[in-house]
Amino acid sequence: MLNLLLSLLFTAPGLGQASTCPNLPAAINYATNPKLPDPFLPLSGTRLSKKDQWPCRKEEIRQLFQRYSYGTFPPKPEAVTAAMSGNALKITVSEGSKSMSFSVNIKLPSSGVAPYPAIIAYGGASLPIPNTVATITYQNFEMAADNGRGKGKFYDFYGSNHNAGGMIAAAWGVDRIIDALEMTPAAKIDPKRVGVTGCSRNGKGSMIAGAFVDRIALALPQEGGQSAAGCWRIADEIQKNGTKVETAHQIVNGDSWFSTDFPKYVDMVPTLPWDNHMLHALYAYPPRGLLIIENTAIDYLGPTSNYHCASAGRKVHEALGVKDYFGFSQNSHSDHCGFPKAQQPELTAFIERFLLAKDTKTDVWKTDGKFTIDETRWIDWAVPSLS
Repeated sequence: MLNLLLSLLFTAPGLGQASTCPNLPAAINYATNPKLPDPFLPLSGTRLSKKDQWPCRKEEIRQLFQRYSYGTFPPKPEAVTAAMSGNALKITVSEGSKSMSFSVNIKLPSSGVAPYPAIIAYGGASLPIPNTVATITYQNFEMAADNGRGKGKFYDFYGSNHNAGGMIAAAWGVDRIIDALEMTPAAKIDPKRVGVTGCSRNGKGSMIAGAFVDRIALALPQEGGQSAAGCWRIADEIQKNGTKVETAHQIVNGDSWFSTDFPKYVDMVPTLPWDNHMLHALYAYPPRGLLIIENTAIDYLGPTSNYHCASAGRKVHEALGVKDYFGFSQNSHSDHCGFPKAQQPELTAFIERFLLAKDTKTDVWKTDGKFTIDETRWIDWAVPSLS
């Protein structure tokens, strides 16, 4: 019965499987645009009119992010094996003569019946995970080091010169964790009910993982700021107005989170044929849960950017009839990566609906921010009626 509920939950109306989609052209000529690009307008120049056109637009957006921002997300290796030892799930990947192993720790819940739902926590959970859901602790900095480009197990396997930044390398690791869960019943985890979370830089990481790994049922990115909730175009304007905020230009100085190509574009953001609202749109099909948890007390996170960027991304969910799959909760508190009780109801609702298959309402969109809400400042396109 539970599997039937989940099957119904993750079926979007009017959408079938993606057919073969074209690759990006070698050269992309995108007119400079200070507003957020239209997610319904592919590079072909013909705006979407049908729901079944979205899967190829989604693939195009993923290719854009890989080319400009994150680097290449490699396919599944030739071989993946896994085995439990105590609480540790050891995962080994190999291609030809190359191999690499990493492990995650699984803490089973104290209530419920196996196989259990689980949340993959980047570096450990900063959100309260209920006693009905397992916690899978993923040491993502072992996969892609935070203290120098080309270091970590991903680069041991693919080479230190691989163009992937740490964010997409860690997302590849999440994909392998789910491979392992699918083949390891001894882990006692239901691979169809797996979420992902992280805070700050790991908030970005968990957002990107869910956007690129369709087998993630729920993403709970916390206080990730730009490239999780916020858009680079809006962040640039905030900076120009005198508020210190994380911008594309700043983020490539000393951090190895993004691809080796991204620095080429950080001073020409309006020429990019994408912005981070399109990252949110990647969750709309197949429809998966996404709850962005943000903080209005920290200017550096770009609260107004986070709100307006997410609002733009949610319009794809609206067009596809799954608006309530995407929630946003923005609350003021002084401790970065703390979790105020005011945000607990929406966290509980999203976990219940997307991991526990309960009939819980998730139409949540709220902020206590004092900024002016003006979507027209950033959006000059309308939500189409898709047949």
